[in-house]
Amino acid sequence: MNDRSKSRSAARLAAVQALYQLEMEGTPVHVLLHEFHQHRLGATIEDVTYAPAEEPFFDDVVTGVDKRRDEIDALIAARLSSGWSLDRLDKPMRQILRAGTYELLARADVGTGTVISEYVDVAHAFYDKRESGFVNGLLDGVSKDVRT
Repeated sequence: MNDRSKSRSAARLAAVQALYQLEMEGTPVHVLLHEFHQHRLGATIEDVTYAPAEEPFFDDVVTGVDKRRDEIDALIAARLSSGWSLDRLDKPMRQILRAGTYELLARADVGTGTVISEYVDVAHAFYDKRESGFVNGLLDGVSKDVRT
């Protein structure tokens, strides 16, 4: 994996964390971005060093999800099993799916397979194999809706 791929992977993980914080605390997006730029991306916190992240990419995912949340949530909801709603998913899972859906929707410069596999990797940071498979299947379905 080259440095750009690593910094984008770090940006994706950080974006999911920022989106989670946004949903939990309602911190204004510009404040949240500043906090991540100053204190998280590439920083060492409690003996854990965070990989340097591609800041413009991180910013785009976080702000893009925030601005297009209703559209993104509708795309995700359309792919959930009958009887399931976005609210039934736990909060980290919602953010993983939102970030992945945003990339599929708005980042034509990133290949479909790359988006899906990157968010499956992000899911591994939070969940077991079953949930990673869920992310894979749902984002694959969304990709069929938004990419030709």
